[in-house]
Amino acid sequence: MTPDLARSYRYCEALARREAGNFYPAFRVLPRPQRLSTCALYAFLRIADDLSDEPAPVEVKRRRLAHWRRGLEEVCRGHYSHASHPALHDTITSYSVPCQYLEAVLDGVEMDLEPVAIATFNELRVYCYRVASAVGLACIHIWGFQGEEAKVHAEAAGLAFQLTNILRDLGEDAERGRVYLPREDLERFGYTQEKLQRGERDGAFHDLMRFEVDRARKYYDEAWPLASFLSAPGRAVFLAMARTYHGLLEAMEKRDYDVFTSRIRLSPWRKLLFVVQALPARWGWV
Repeated sequence: MTPDLARSYRYCEALARREAGNFYPAFRVLPRPQRLSTCALYAFLRIADDLSDEPAPVEVKRRRLAHWRRGLEEVCRGHYSHASHPALHDTITSYSVPCQYLEAVLDGVEMDLEPVAIATFNELRVYCYRVASAVGLACIHIWGFQGEEAKVHAEAAGLAFQLTNILRDLGEDAERGRVYLPREDLERFGYTQEKLQRGERDGAFHDLMRFEVDRARKYYDEAWPLASFLSAPGRAVFLAMARTYHGLLEAMEKRDYDVFTSRIRLSPWRKLLFVVQALPARWGWV
């Protein structure tokens, strides 16, 4: 590894260690080359997400994201303009990660530039595929998988994780003008966007949340089989991450769906427990 490449990987891992609170503990179960490449992928995605969330006019954010997209196109050709780029290019080439997955993520991030209002679950699926399922599909190339069926389960895992994120962040997203819950669901349960923005937890809200949590859980059910298609290290990191996100879903239920008062989190010790529980898979014992 050249000094420039090593420096780029150090940059990406430092960013992941600092920002990936729910992910980085799971990354630690991977062998060093796969861990560094997963961090390189995370760094690219994190920077794109931050560009969409920064306090700047929409057109400024759009230009910066367009610049980041052009940077990805250059990375795929082996040219670099950012500290993360050498590591990302090395990751893409070493593990044959299709650039189309990273382009899809940028498409999803761009959807967040304007106020978000989603009419149907089919529309929400498109968004979730772009910002989450495409990430999972890129990850399994780094972690190692066998069989095309793995991609079906990886897509379901992305949906499960992103639906969990959406439910956890309902309040703060509404403050930003982003309502990801489909309008058809709000209307079905008689819960309005205005109530959501006020953080009202009436009977309609509880019915809505039970419905959405059950939907997310069905995607977890479709995602769990992914483990059997992954390499031993990939199986371990996936199980640690999936148990962490499923734990957030359970935490919402235990708090009676109160996602407005404070952000729902898992303790560092519980996340560490999920990593420890994944170690037998890491060594191929299960």
